[in-house]
Amino acid sequence: MNPARVEDVHALAAAMPHVTALEGPKGNTVYQVGGKSFVFFRTPQPDARDPETGEKYPDVIMFWVESEEDKDALVHDASTPFFTTPRFDGHLSVLLRAAHLDRISREELTEIVQDAWLARASNRRREKWLEG
Repeated sequence: MNPARVEDVHALAAAMPHVTALEGPKGNTVYQVGGKSFVFFRTPQPDARDPETGEKYPDVIMFWVESEEDKDALVHDASTPFFTTPRFDGHLSVLLRAAHLDRISREELTEIVQDAWLARASNRRREKWLEG
């Protein structure tokens, strides 16, 4: 397996068409298509903490998904490092710690990033990309 890395998240997200990379006020990167975020490097938040130390995770990445079913499939598959928190109930996204990226392959990450882009791109952009 070719394990995924943080650099791969940035490269894959930036390589999608019509993408803008923004820097948040705390230096976190947000990738958008048509003004809609699809990959979001979160700042430490109180909803994602180490259960042992209580420390906020400093490395959570949010990926949009197309449906609640897609979210459930990723979050409930014990072989993947994806998770969610009650704060994101009803939100079409999954979370992943950068420290756990090596638990998925670069190929799996490619699919996750492309699916995130597809979940947020306009119908016209989706159709054009899927045709290509």
